[in-house]
Amino acid sequence: MHHPLIAILLVLLLAHGDSAWAIGPGFQVGDRLRSTAAAGEVGYRDITWDELLPKNWNPMAAFKGIDFSKLRDNDPRATAALEKIKEAWNDAPVEKALNGQRIRLPGFAIPLERKGELTSEYLLVPYFGACIHVPPPPSNQMIHVIARKPVRGLNTMDPVWVSGTLQIHRADTGMGMAGYRLSSEITMPYKGTPPAAR
Repeated sequence: MHHPLIAILLVLLLAHGDSAWAIGPGFQVGDRLRSTAAAGEVGYRDITWDELLPKNWNPMAAFKGIDFSKLRDNDPRATAALEKIKEAWNDAPVEKALNGQRIRLPGFAIPLERKGELTSEYLLVPYFGACIHVPPPPSNQMIHVIARKPVRGLNTMDPVWVSGTLQIHRADTGMGMAGYRLSSEITMPYKGTPPAAR
């Protein structure tokens, strides 16, 4: 059985564009959505996932002093390193200036509350496979979306555009810790193309 530490290392490699693991229709684990040139929804400001990160926060700080090349899956130091990383990422700081902003953002959906074909709550994550094929990203890269009108036919890892009011709100969703909540007015299928082949 593989240790979760291996999966965390995998996601770090994927974030740097080394993925060749095709999973979905045109997407590979670690792929991010491109912003389109089309104008956003009126009344919402298009943002990027990087804007959710406080400027002085270093996501790699939790890895300082850990030499992964010397750790094996059954090494107690590997388990301790994993817990240290998980704790740091669950407590990742958020960008307070975005609280109350009306924003639009592309991402991948993970349904949380569903009745039949209707989804009323879902996670929005920045890259394909997060929380499903690889561990969750830091909490400041996870948004708990509450849909004002349930979304029909939303499936796991569907690429979407979401528009709504962003709030700073920590929530343990069962799929990971979210640092933001978005009251969404609009959820639309993402119409851009997958990232180019690497």
